[in-house]
Amino acid sequence: MPTIDPMARFLRTPEAARFLGLSARTLEKHRVYGTGPTYRKLGGRVVYAPEDLQAWAERGTRASTSDPGKGIVYPAKRREDAQPGSRPSTPGQSSSTSRQR
Repeated sequence: MPTIDPMARFLRTPEAARFLGLSARTLEKHRVYGTGPTYRKLGGRVVYAPEDLQAWAERGTRASTSDPGKGIVYPAKRREDAQPGSRPSTPGQSSSTSRQR
């Protein structure tokens, strides 16, 4: 059975932002737009595991400007191709189609 490190803890948004070298507001925007690190909700609190922050930052690792890297760390802004809560439209379906109730 795995053991739990008693020193391991979750970081709140300000601590997580300092860990990453970002402002708390930037980290909040990443959370809203779905471009940031994995987080957890404990009650009403948003917390981050340090290993999730590290994994997210590692996605941006590059050896040079021409290196495609391991992944993409998107900027903290709404992306047209992946908005949280949106569904891709099917061919022939208008994005302004309202839901039937």
